[in-house]
This record gives sequence, structure tokens and C-alpha cells, in this order.
Amino acid sequence: MTDHLPLAALLPQGRGALLGIPSPDPALASFSLGPLTLRTYALCLLVGIVAAVWLTSRRLTARGGHEGAVLDIVMWAVPFGIVGARIYHVLTHIGDYVGAGKDPLSVLYVWEGGIAILGSLLGGAVGAYIGCRRAGIRFWSFADALAPAMLLAQAIGRLGNWFNHELFGSPTTLPWGLEIPASNPAFPADLPVGTLFHPLFLYEMLWNLLGVAVVLVLERRFRLRWGRAFGLYLVWYGAARVWLEMLRIDPTSVAPLGLPANVWGALAAVALGVAIIVVRGRQHPEPETSVHVPGREPVPATTSAEPT
Repeated sequence: MTDHLPLAALLPQGRGALLGIPSPDPALASFSLGPLTLRTYALCLLVGIVAAVWLTSRRLTARGGHEGAVLDIVMWAVPFGIVGARIYHVLTHIGDYVGAGKDPLSVLYVWEGGIAILGSLLGGAVGAYIGCRRAGIRFWSFADALAPAMLLAQAIGRLGNWFNHELFGSPTTLPWGLEIPASNPAFPADLPVGTLFHPLFLYEMLWNLLGVAVVLVLERRFRLRWGRAFGLYLVWYGAARVWLEMLRIDPTSVAPLGLPANVWGALAAVALGVAIIVVRGRQHPEPETSVHVPGREPVPATTSAEPT
């Protein structure tokens, strides 16, 4: 395992004062554990997934879901989500993987960063639907239980972007600007060394943590069930990604009207969230009485007294 690094090692070399948020030393992006090399980015994602499973399980069980249902669903949702996230990222950053001097196999190097939350939503939804069908849980009931947990997981996962020196925006003079080494391949060649950038990873972390509270409060206030809590999640997260993507200096491929592809994806998430809230609210004005598919409710365990 790597030696403990002093605080000074986290700061850019040659800077006399702390003027912004320092980027971690590149050595902290990975560490050794015996013969294994572990990526900090991957560990952040793993911790986020564990936190999401824990919170979702608590919420679904409190609503009558049977023990272990969430784990059964997650076993399908997580792999599909990772594949969907990677495919979406590659397709919207195709120039990073295809062309002269590019290694096509780098498409598979997920541990080096480069996954898209919007893609994980699409892939994860497919996996969750399959898992729900197998577990006998209503898909929309699971989605509602998952809504705040998704925001929690995404907030934790964004720490990985900080360790990877990625997900930063345009230059800024704000005191919380992010310091990025000039050696970073994404550092604009026309900017001087020491330029600070908008810490988009931090903006999204704070927005997501606030979103956890917003979803929980509005869910209780308006009894958001039948998929409407998940619709609120899509609106909240999609709205943030619209303006965050406009601040990026490494935009995705350009789509119609000159907007980055991720902006269109975020707008689609907002529109879908609004549609879910409206349509599901009209379809199901009644309270949700069970999270199980009709006919798939667990049979209560019965005990019989031993004969005397």
C-alpha cells in the first residue's frame, strides 16, 4: 500500500499560496493492496452503490417489500447500468477512442474514468425491470424507493472525478476554483499555468445531496408514489446537468442546434420526469397499498406449537 502523503503533496508544485481547491496528487488515483492495484475512482463508485443499496433496501422494506428483494434487483441493475454508462460515454466522446493513435481497447478501461450517468440510467432501468420481474416487485415501486438513493450514490461517486482530475468546467476567478495541473491532457493550451476552473464535480455533489432532502420532503408532503418520486429525481438531476454541461470545457459531441449531446440528454430526462409525474399521477390517484406484483406477495411464515 502506498505511503501516507503529507498535505503539501496534495498541492500543485510551485504555488506559494492556496488560492483554490487543490487537486489530489496523481499518486492518490490508485493504490496497491498486495498484488492488486485498486483505483480510487472505482472505490468511490463502489461505496456509492453500497450506500444506494442500503438506503433503497430500508425504504422498500419499510413499504412492505420482502427481505433481499433489493439485492436481487441490484444484481441485474448494476451490470446493465455500468455497460449503459460506458456505451453512452463512448458514443458521446467517440473522438477519444477512435482515430489515429487511439487504442480501441481503451473503450473497455472503465476504471480509468469515463462513464455517463445518463447512460447508466438507461442501462440500469433495463436491468432493474428484469430484476423486478424476477423478484415480484412493482418496477415503479422500486424506482420510488431508489430515487433519493440514486442522488446519494451519484454524490459519492463524484469524488472519483476529483481524484481523476476530471469533470471541471470553464476558467473562474472564484475562490473555490479548482486547481488543475497544466500537464493534464484536458488543460486548455491557451490558458496560463495556475488557472482555476469551475469544480463541476463539487457542484453536482452538493446539488445531489440537496436533492436527497428535496425528494424525501416532497415525497412525504405530496405522497409521491407509483413512480412519481422517481420522476421528481429525473427532473431534479436533469435540470442540474443542463447548466453543468454548459460549463464544461470538454463537451460531448455536438447535437442539433449546436448544443452538446449531454444537454439534450439532460433535457430529455427532465421531460421524461415531468411526464412520469403527470401520467402516473392521473393513472393512479389512489394510495399505493403494495409494492409487490399482484399474486407475488410473500407468504407470511406460520409457526405451529409442538404437541404436548
